Amino acid sequence: MAVAVLWLVLWQLVYIGVGMELLVVSPLTVLHRLFELGQTAEFWEYSIGSLGRIIAGFALGGVVGTLIAVLCSVFEFAREFFSPAITVIKSTPVASFIILALVWLTGQNVPIFIGFLMVLPVMYSNVYEGIHMVDPKLLEMAQVFGMSKRKRLTKIYIPSVMPYFMAACRTSLGLAWKAGVAAEVIGVTKDSIGRQLYYSKIYLETADLFAWTAVVIILSLILEKLFVWAAEKFSARFHLARREK
Repeated sequence: MAVAVLWLVLWQLVYIGVGMELLVVSPLTVLHRLFELGQTAEFWEYSIGSLGRIIAGFALGGVVGTLIAVLCSVFEFAREFFSPAITVIKSTPVASFIILALVWLTGQNVPIFIGFLMVLPVMYSNVYEGIHMVDPKLLEMAQVFGMSKRKRLTKIYIPSVMPYFMAACRTSLGLAWKAGVAAEVIGVTKDSIGRQLYYSKIYLETADLFAWTAVVIILSLILEKLFVWAAEKFSARFHLARREK
């Protein structure tokens, strides 16, 4: 709380130093504008719309990235096949993908596609590394005791890969929000936070720009906390079920 208050004080000092609300607005002005927006039905419609698209892109990228990582760990050909595509996705500017997606897809699907592309390489890299960092001594022990493939998966691979998976999720969630909202801004996606950011820039509504940006940050933090909480609950139940077996 002390750190948060310090940053708010610094923000207020910057506002006083600049002296132009067109460039920087005060924290109180942003809070007041957030309160005003929160009383409108459109605010919740736009927020839920963007949240749904970001979650869809994140989930799609997480599932596909994990599956590709598993395939590449099992089959050498798969690694050689997917490696160039992953490199291209990581190296290509987000704006280029957004412009291409606007040509290929409808406006509502562009943020989902962009979120998927941003999450995919992060999830792939972390899960792939996690699989290859499994302790070989554990695998040798499993082989000596004749452990089945199912038990190797549940008792060795999943617990070993889970920290890498969680780290990838935390990183890619932020990327999905940044890229997804950027796609909404460029594509002027209907019923989205990005569209409101675009209008704030067009009409020079700096308070709205700061307020909607704050909404993105708040939603991103809430989503990350909820995901970590759910993952920890799942992990605890998974370990409990393993002990019972």
